[in-house]
Amino acid sequence: MDDPSIDELPVVLQQPRGLSGPLLELIARRIRTEAESTIETFNLRARHVIALTLLHLLGEQSQSDLAEALRVDPTNMVGLLNDLEAAELIERRRSSQDRRRHTVSLTPTGTRRVAELEHALAGAEQRVLAALDSDQQATLRALLEQIAATGAECSAPPCTTAAGTSPPQRPATRGA
Repeated sequence: MDDPSIDELPVVLQQPRGLSGPLLELIARRIRTEAESTIETFNLRARHVIALTLLHLLGEQSQSDLAEALRVDPTNMVGLLNDLEAAELIERRRSSQDRRRHTVSLTPTGTRRVAELEHALAGAEQRVLAALDSDQQATLRALLEQIAATGAECSAPPCTTAAGTSPPQRPATRGA
């Protein structure tokens, strides 16, 4: 396979070979753009999908716990839930244990919508990754999962993992 001329590459790819951050950001942006376009066809926004997905994965939640999990201000949470309730995707009820609290759960329509969204979003991701065959996509996924599993926090070197150890470092190259 011939390498394209550097002038033919998107600006982000005109970085020295070996820097993955700009390339990962480019791919993430492409996936995000496709996903947002897909989500719009459902008359939803990304924040709605995240809330629906959490409810699908975790089941019924208190409104305050859901706001905390989403890192959303409680006032903004009310607006988000109002949108989802108006679309009949969620239901809010007073908690049986504490009448001051509300619980939130998916409706049957909400459960179906989550399945539809997952299918549509998989298609959006596939459009971005179409240049890779299925084995390459599986390898990419496995590598990204491996990186994510380290739990590395890298706000400043040296990075540390969730276990408090430094991940293996690549040797520095001359001129870097």
